[in-house]
Amino acid sequence: MSSLVQIRKQESRETGAARQEYELLTRLAELPSLLIAVSGGADSAYLAWAANKALGKRSLSVTAISPSYSAYDRAELEKFIAHTGVRHEFVETHEMENPAYRVNAGDRCYYCKDELFSVLGALASARGFAAVAYGVNADDTSDFRPGHRAAAEHRVLAPLLDAKMSKADIRALSQRAGLPTWDRPASACLSSRLPYGTEVTPERLALVESGEAILRELGFRQFRVRLHDKLARIEIAREELPLAMTPEMGATISQRFKAAGFLYVALDLEGYRQGSLNAALPER
Repeated sequence: MSSLVQIRKQESRETGAARQEYELLTRLAELPSLLIAVSGGADSAYLAWAANKALGKRSLSVTAISPSYSAYDRAELEKFIAHTGVRHEFVETHEMENPAYRVNAGDRCYYCKDELFSVLGALASARGFAAVAYGVNADDTSDFRPGHRAAAEHRVLAPLLDAKMSKADIRALSQRAGLPTWDRPASACLSSRLPYGTEVTPERLALVESGEAILRELGFRQFRVRLHDKLARIEIAREELPLAMTPEMGATISQRFKAAGFLYVALDLEGYRQGSLNAALPER
């Protein structure tokens, strides 16, 4: 492909993304006010920024704190808030008190989002916000995500999805806006590391969090620690696998994970892939 063709394709993508952002900001500005669910990932962070740009003080970003939300994610979110000045608050959610959530069946995410949107809906009503929104994007519809059903039931808005924005669009626009989250690796709650059928407990979540903190300290960027009873199955992005597979690094990971409380440590040769635990679910 010639450099001229590449340049024109890049310009076309940028023009398309800019048009999407204009439409997003226009639609947001038409709302009386908006409360935004923010985890701190690239999608919800961009939506928080856009809502703040379009609505100013008529928008409020809110993050739910529970045992499934890691200390690292909170620290990264606080950096984003400090960088952008977005209006923000933390609230507590109590999905762990729901047996249907703790049992960790295939629809666990539904009960998590049902709790989240119940809390945010009550907050919006108490504060006089016209609506609640979350950061689902166009790519998310291709994966199994029961939380979308909860969002629909609570009539939560999906501005990024309505604007047909993909993850790539959001990253490109976030970079253009100077947001520190533009290239942040995909993240998810700690409960997503437990295989379906494994009860969600604070102790298991803390163990997973300690394992992922070790990998982060060792220089890895995109990974998951999947907890199978007493075994840690480590998924690391394929481009980072060569480092993980050296004898020295393997020994270090094994030693540190066992010291943290894992009995067995295994490296998944397929590498990191989003939603890998869904492979155990019946075809939907």
